[in-house]
Amino acid sequence: MDVSCGNGGKRQVSRKRVLEAGFFLSVMGLSFYTVFRGQNMRRVAAALATLSPAALCLALLTALFFVSAEGIMIYYLLRSLNGKSSLTKCIGYSFIGFFYSGITPSATGGQPMQLYYMCKDKNGMPQSSVVLMTVALLYKFVLVLIGIAILVFWHRPLKSHLREYFPLYLLGLALNLLLVLLLLAVMLAPEMMKNLILQSEKILVKFRILKPSDQRREKIRQFVGSYQGAVRFLLDNKGKVWNVCLFTLLQRCSVFALTWIIYCGFPLQGADAATVMCLQASVYIAVDMLPVPGAQGITELMYRNIFGRIFTGGYLMPSMYVTRGISFYFLLIVGMVVIGVNYVSGRRLVDR
Repeated sequence: MDVSCGNGGKRQVSRKRVLEAGFFLSVMGLSFYTVFRGQNMRRVAAALATLSPAALCLALLTALFFVSAEGIMIYYLLRSLNGKSSLTKCIGYSFIGFFYSGITPSATGGQPMQLYYMCKDKNGMPQSSVVLMTVALLYKFVLVLIGIAILVFWHRPLKSHLREYFPLYLLGLALNLLLVLLLLAVMLAPEMMKNLILQSEKILVKFRILKPSDQRREKIRQFVGSYQGAVRFLLDNKGKVWNVCLFTLLQRCSVFALTWIIYCGFPLQGADAATVMCLQASVYIAVDMLPVPGAQGITELMYRNIFGRIFTGGYLMPSMYVTRGISFYFLLIVGMVVIGVNYVSGRRLVDR
């Protein structure tokens, strides 16, 4: 999570950003082509016209809360470490993280950019790293708990609704669980994990799967060091950790509830809130770790196959356009606006 670079590093980052943007736009174009192909847009427009404006507004506010909630948690934890950023700034970090996570494979770009902006606002790198690592770990931990609870207590309905996508759900849950266990191992046995990761990296270099890189090895050491700081923070602030866990659960449920809000906004009956929210959670868990920016394409495909028995009477595709449009593309636009405001504000300060 190195945020400093020279001119050569800046050019390398710029090239990487261009490639990521090109990949994101290609995937988005393919996704749009797939979901709009063969659709009767007049019928879609007629169905969208029946959506309650109140439900649409509530869904937009729910999406904004989902991202803002992470900013609230960043502020809550950062303040306990004597951070300098205001609540507004911390919510801004959250939207910046969402934007860069949404346009990079496996959401790898969010945290480094959040760290960059936090350090730019004169927060210490050790404190910022600990806060971001803690939020990320608890986010994944809560998602895994939700996934396991759905699998254990809602197994038969889940399998019935997901059908051929049930193995993908199991894979997504297993990958998230593996990541949580890996992060916990790094936190609880940092030296052992650091040596294991470095040895694995050396083997990959030996077999020419990876190119030799001192910078990569240094980043591995920084990564492990950040989690060492996080474990000390977690052990010293158990009360705050529980508060963040509960708030993360509320945050996760809010984005699952967004689909239920859209369902209620259409003239539909028959499905209950628990079913809709569990199905939406299963989609998130299945696609969360896929190496595709924003899990575009597979998310829409799963939605069409899973929610066909929920959004009946020609409302399936309109509901997907609204739900996905609000929970992903709308938030991307907000994140882009926040980045633009930060850039303009920074330019003004330089000009002064």
